[in-house]
Order: sequence, then C-alpha cells, then structure tokens
Amino acid sequence: MKKIISLLAIILIFTACKDNNAKDNGKLNIVTTTTMLTDLVKNIGGDMVNAKGLMGSGVDPHLYKASEGDVSKLVNADIIFYSGLHLEGKLVEVLEKMESSNKTTIALADALDKKTLIGSEYFASNYDPHVWFDINYFEQFAEKTAAVLAEKDPTNAAKYEANKDAYIIKLEALQNTIKQTIETLPKEKRVLVTAHDAFNYFGKAYGFEVVGLQGISTATEAGVQDVQKLATFIIDKQIKAIFIESSVPKRTIEALQASVNSKGHDVKIGGTLYSDALGTTGTVEGTYIGMFEYNVNTIVNALK
Repeated sequence: MKKIISLLAIILIFTACKDNNAKDNGKLNIVTTTTMLTDLVKNIGGDMVNAKGLMGSGVDPHLYKASEGDVSKLVNADIIFYSGLHLEGKLVEVLEKMESSNKTTIALADALDKKTLIGSEYFASNYDPHVWFDINYFEQFAEKTAAVLAEKDPTNAAKYEANKDAYIIKLEALQNTIKQTIETLPKEKRVLVTAHDAFNYFGKAYGFEVVGLQGISTATEAGVQDVQKLATFIIDKQIKAIFIESSVPKRTIEALQASVNSKGHDVKIGGTLYSDALGTTGTVEGTYIGMFEYNVNTIVNALK
C-alpha cells in the first residue's frame, strides 16, 4: 500500500509538469496495458503513433502492478488505452489517478453493451473481463480506438479510419477460418478445461462448454475440493485433454491431471493456450490474429 501511495504521488508530480497535447516527433504517444491492446493500437495507429505496452508476453493482467519504471510511459502518454471491467485490477488506482489529472484514459470495454456481457457474482466488476475472446467485441474495440485516435489527431483521421477498416476485414477473415476449423470437431467433444475462466466468451461465441479450475480472476486460487470436483467432471465427460495457460502457473493443471489419472482415466495436457497475454513479440502468436488461430488449432487438434 505504501508503494502504491508513493507511486501515485510521483505520477501527480510528473503529470503536473506534462503538456498533454505534446507529441514526440509529431506522433501520438500511446500507452496500452495488455499485449492485445498494444497489437490493436499498432494495427490502427500504424506509423502515426508511438505505441508502448506496460505488459509483455506471459504477463497476468489480473495481478500486474505498475512499477516506477512505468511512470515515465504513463505521464508522457497522449492517450492511455486499457481493457477495463477490472481486468487490470491492481492498476485501477493508478489509471483512475491518471484520468483525474486530465489524462486521456480510455477503458475500451466501456464501448460495449453491458447487457450482452457475461456476469459473475464472484467478480468485483460483475462482468467477465475476457471480452477479446469474442472477435465481435474486439472489432468494437477497433472502432473505439480509431475514433479516439482521430479525435486526438484529426489531421490523420482518414488514415486511422482506413487502417481500422482494413484490420476489421482481417478479423472477419479470422472469424471464417476458426469457424471452419471448429466445425471439424464433433459437438460432443467441444468441452474446454483450462487453468482459469478466461474462455467463457470464446465458449459462448463458438459453441464450447468451458470450465476453468480457477475463477475469472487468477487472484483466486483453486483448492483441493476444486481439483477433485473438476477431476470427476473430466472423467464423467470422458474428456481427452486439458490445457495450460501461458499467463497462469501450470502446477494447478498438472495437479488436476494427476488427480484424474489416479482415478484411472487418461487425460493429456493438450498444450498451452494464450489467454491473458499474446505470445512473444515478433512471432505469429505475438499478434491477436495469430494467437486466436493458434489457440483454436491447439484446442481442436487435442480434443479430436
């Protein structure tokens, strides 16, 4: 708590000295929280923006805390994009403080119709924050991002709009590709067991029953009873494979596998899925589109 107070004090001092309308080399300085948003902004902003992400590959946004090294990024940003719905739970105080100091701070999930979101009585926001696993929601993120960039930098508004349109065409192509892949998996085998409840929107959009060992936030830990209950579910459903997540320690899924196998049912680790972060920068999985296609291929191949 003491460190958070100190960090907020530093932010206030630096922000007071910062011209919010200033640009670096004529380009907007954009700071994003998650890797998905960093990739989104780079696709829409192109070479007209300097985009910097706070989080890297494999980083869990539920538990991420701003470091003093993040302060210069935040205070020098013209726009800060974050997901919202309490995904970045440990960053909320910092982001709210930036917003109250007249910084352009955008929670992209605010653009979504809350009536369509998945609720949770166990999560602080009352909504599941993993909305990017429904491509339709990510398209809405793209629309909002382009609108904000155009408002802040009207000279390049037409370019932002064109980049957004081109990116949405790619997202629509991704929709078609993954639907074709999923159709090769029999409906009775579409049961996805992962480390935590990150894939509920994916399940709703593409016809999977989704079960996570941990809750929606990785801040909650799975207990012995959770493992035993899910082990029984896996045996009853005769599930062939369960999945590790790149941003969640694998020990809980390995414990689940051991519990299932000890009861006489052979369940495999079907692979590692990207959930709360993309893959390594510079790889196919380091992009939103590449990550999504990789996840679907991994799931379908393991469950067939």
